[in-house]
Amino acid sequence: MRIAHVTATFLPYYSGTGMVCYHNALGLARLGHDVTVITADHPRGSYSYPPEIAVRRLPVAFRLGNAPLLPKLLGLKDFDIVHLHYPFIFGDLLLWAALKARGIPLVLTHHNDLVGDGLRPLLFDSYAAISTRLLFSSASKLAAVSLDHAAHCRLAPLFRRRWDDVVEIPNGVDAELFRPDVDGQAVRRQQNIPADATVVLFVGVLDRAHHFKGAGLLLKAFASLKRPDAVLMFVGDGELKAKFLAEAATLGIADRVRFAGNVPNAETPPYYAAADLVVLPTAPPESFGIVLIEAMACGKPVITSNLPGVRSVVSDGEDGLLIATGDIADLVAKLGQLLDDPQRRRAMGARGRAKVEAKYAWPAIIPRLAQLYEQVLSEQAAPGRSYRRATGTGD
Repeated sequence: MRIAHVTATFLPYYSGTGMVCYHNALGLARLGHDVTVITADHPRGSYSYPPEIAVRRLPVAFRLGNAPLLPKLLGLKDFDIVHLHYPFIFGDLLLWAALKARGIPLVLTHHNDLVGDGLRPLLFDSYAAISTRLLFSSASKLAAVSLDHAAHCRLAPLFRRRWDDVVEIPNGVDAELFRPDVDGQAVRRQQNIPADATVVLFVGVLDRAHHFKGAGLLLKAFASLKRPDAVLMFVGDGELKAKFLAEAATLGIADRVRFAGNVPNAETPPYYAAADLVVLPTAPPESFGIVLIEAMACGKPVITSNLPGVRSVVSDGEDGLLIATGDIADLVAKLGQLLDDPQRRRAMGARGRAKVEAKYAWPAIIPRLAQLYEQVLSEQAAPGRSYRRATGTGD
């Protein structure tokens, strides 16, 4: 098959959506498909990608946060099927017009709702009133990272109208890269973490677009712990980092907080290995939490919010603990429970690793995605149209 994956964000900018797109594309290419990723030329500069996939980084005419306007999307053609990673403000309507004109079928993955502060919610809702209905009605299949999230997100009414066409395709993790036997001692030495300290880890971009991940909430909860033997480590960077540094000083915990900065995703396993538990105290529009399955793949217990979608990743009390969203007191209590019980942490980590191997490793996900495309093309291909299957047949 000739497949295009379209995403607003992609490497070298790190985001969960971009990483899912990357692994989707690479996995499909390794099955024998012809895969191209189409994204924005942002940030500018050269970047190397695996030879199995082609990456077209289109010039940006205008950009609002992570929403780039890419006029060249209108010229998209010569694909059997297109997979849009949604939301993609500006890009979705251009893509819809191009596919409509050429009769190319669309698969849409809804990663998360659009939220914001100030005037952003009004702008998002006004835009989505047009684009979302067009995209959801015209897509051949609607993929959701979890059916739980699809049933409870802001776009649930649109999902329900086409529930028979909704398919769960979860986010995944490279279980060969993220594994329990990685050594984290070098990271502990580099970050000047005492040998007997327990380490709480947060992994995420520290920018405005990812403010909902809960880094500030975790800082406040950690300060309330009153645990001089614990260290809080942040992996990630962004314009909010300076704010969090100042908050750590104000809270009197600067000496027990480490900011490791930006770490390429492929280099994060030793940071997970250096930790005793991983926390993602996230809020809407979170739909999944890729760092959770990365942590579980590394054999680490997790603490996260009891949100639709997120709660389908973590089995409360088995491989992690769920907290009430935004509840600092609950987070403090759950942190204390795990910090006080190393045996429980180890047992939870082992169960998390087993779950990842069975459900969230990419080899368990990619064939399902290819089968979904095959189904779409079998049902909707026009008379006389052919496509390249994984075996290389077709034209």
